[in-house]
Amino acid sequence: MPLVTSEQMILNAQKGGYAVGAFNVENMEMVMAVIAAAEELNAPVMMQTTPSTVKYAGLDMYYANALAAAKNCKVPVAIHLDHGSSFELAMQALRVGYTSIMIDGSHHVFEENIEMTKRVVDACAPSGIPVEAELGKVGGKEDDLDGGSGGYTDPLEAKEFVERTKISALAVAIGTAHGVYSGTPKLDLERLSEIRKLVSIPLVLHGASGLTDEAVRESILRGICKVNFATELRIAYTEGVKKVLTENPNTIDPKKYGAAGMESVKKLVMGRIKVCGCDQKAH
Repeated sequence: MPLVTSEQMILNAQKGGYAVGAFNVENMEMVMAVIAAAEELNAPVMMQTTPSTVKYAGLDMYYANALAAAKNCKVPVAIHLDHGSSFELAMQALRVGYTSIMIDGSHHVFEENIEMTKRVVDACAPSGIPVEAELGKVGGKEDDLDGGSGGYTDPLEAKEFVERTKISALAVAIGTAHGVYSGTPKLDLERLSEIRKLVSIPLVLHGASGLTDEAVRESILRGICKVNFATELRIAYTEGVKKVLTENPNTIDPKKYGAAGMESVKKLVMGRIKVCGCDQKAH
């Protein structure tokens, strides 16, 4: 089917008490792996690219991969700009055809974040493209994204932010971090529950790579409707490639180790889809 926007699939998740898995993809093999996992489990799915990934191959290239994969797919697929770093990049993604856009103004002060976010929402509205934003700051470092030690989302600010920007989904900071965790993360789940009481739109959890299945499930019970996974997909792909090259160092066919990386990612994504509870939820 053609690519769809993320809005309805996330609203369905909110109504059904599960979350949509959103997976960052870096190449054609990862796109194929995510789609294969979603199809096998009959799950709606989102594929995402960050600004640093976009720099590597361009919005056109990733959009084309997602479009081709979705065309022959029986489940709903959206292509999402993750952590859009500027109004200009968000507009480039919109023009290329991305069906979901995040603008991340969390590094700015509250009023500047609102202004930046609202500008993107207003620009995307005529095309019916949903916009995700972040309030508070998810910590950790991944590629060009550096959240430092992070900063928690204030529930009252979240309510005002959503009302003034009219965003479709809100990414909240409750103690997760991007990249690889150096210890066991402690999530402020009570804060998440407070935000849920004050904010009616779907909530998003970033930095889920490395969280326990129990932590993800509890976050979903408390209102998370979309869960982002990035770092662990990179790890899975790389481990698959390394295994082939370690066992057969003379391998020169990229398809050989690419297929191994793809299978490793597919297995991981299937597990995460089940944890999110979106298996058998494709509409």
